[in-house]
Amino acid sequence: MKELSLNILDIVENSVKAGAALTEILLEETEDKIVLTIKDDGCGMDEQMVKSVIDPFCTTRTTRKVGLGIPLLKMAAEQTGGGIDIVSKQGENHGTIVSAVFFKNHIDFTPLGDVVSTIVTLIQGHPDTDFLFIHKKDDKEVQLDTRMLREVLEGVPLNCYEVIKWTQDYLKEQYEGL
Repeated sequence: MKELSLNILDIVENSVKAGAALTEILLEETEDKIVLTIKDDGCGMDEQMVKSVIDPFCTTRTTRKVGLGIPLLKMAAEQTGGGIDIVSKQGENHGTIVSAVFFKNHIDFTPLGDVVSTIVTLIQGHPDTDFLFIHKKDDKEVQLDTRMLREVLEGVPLNCYEVIKWTQDYLKEQYEGL
């Protein structure tokens, strides 16, 4: 993928398909690296699936025989000298955590891309799912929590045009200070 934001979109879509009510997307950025962590409370994966999920020919889809999301994320991280870690649990306290480290100074570093559009797309496409997005860079932070939006909006759908437009503008405004 040409941008890490597209990897984020793909991995979070997996979280939604796994039945996650809440997916947390955390970007921790320093001068030389980005750590991406996506944590969900979906159904989780068994040990064998966690080991297999990095294989592009492993997928739970019935419409095609390949699943490239995790393998492409792994490749993008490893190309920069970083790596990926996946922890998942089924049953009580179920969910999955995918963490990837990218070294920004490496020639093969994939740019972060349009994270604002990615987050807005996720909210628009999954208005009944909650997302917590945090991007930390040095001592500054961009944050959006759809649970707080729901409280304020008192029943107004998150995917109505006015809310989506406000969300996009709110994130863009925060990024100006980052």
